[in-house]
Amino acid sequence: MPTAIAVTSADMALPAQDERTMPAVVLAGLDQRPLEQALTELHALTEQYGYVVVVCSTATSESVVRRLHTLRSLLESDRIALFRPELPPLGIAVLARQLRQLASCDLSPGVLASAGRLLTHYIHAGAVLGSVAKLDRVPVGLKAHAKSWVPGSQFAVLAHPEPQLVRIGPGVTLKGPEFSTWMLVAKGQTQSDWVAGLAGQWSVHGLREVPLPAESPVWWGTGRMTEFCSHLADLSVLYQLVTSVRQTVCHWCGLDVIGDRCVFCSATPPAYEPAAPRALERRTPA
Repeated sequence: MPTAIAVTSADMALPAQDERTMPAVVLAGLDQRPLEQALTELHALTEQYGYVVVVCSTATSESVVRRLHTLRSLLESDRIALFRPELPPLGIAVLARQLRQLASCDLSPGVLASAGRLLTHYIHAGAVLGSVAKLDRVPVGLKAHAKSWVPGSQFAVLAHPEPQLVRIGPGVTLKGPEFSTWMLVAKGQTQSDWVAGLAGQWSVHGLREVPLPAESPVWWGTGRMTEFCSHLADLSVLYQLVTSVRQTVCHWCGLDVIGDRCVFCSATPPAYEPAAPRALERRTPA
């Protein structure tokens, strides 16, 4: 049975990319339902799938995150992973779908879960904002703060993989990926055609529109925005990326993993391998 990829709200479960994409498990309203009900649901998921990877953003309500940690502790289970990468909400939704794609392949739970950390490097996530006055996820200079109060100002911000912030104007662009991607766009209160022009400059295969995640205004500090995300969509490319990385065995829980951290138990390899003890030299007494 494939590893379950879970999200904390229905708007983070993007439509399937292809016929092999596994459906997302939606853990909606965890902090609003009785603890016993949520506990029963999560226990049933681990029994059905074996392992569950919950992908959520840093803008997810702390009450939801606390409930997830509580449930994991009560179940005393190392088969539940909570993964919160530093991506905007639309990027989180894209990453969750990529993991759902890979869940249909012959990847072990540990490799699939740790693949999320690898795939984040290939996601370019940003937004067009009407104001950066409350943006605290990307460095914002004093000039940009001052210009954000000018009526009609718009800013293009790339939050990942390398922070960029520019004021939109003639000829202004953002540095994009050096490989072929697809782009998703989610429109908030600000309607902007600038993203379509950016997609052309980045030579994306295509541009698709999806609903704006509810957590996006929280993450970006404003609802006057249009969020975008450029990503790899082909399953064969994703699979090749993951399987080309050397696998190791987690020294704590024994799962196969890639990278330097097990997502399930959070263990990292020892910082160094201790040197082998040297044999004592035989010396003739003086």
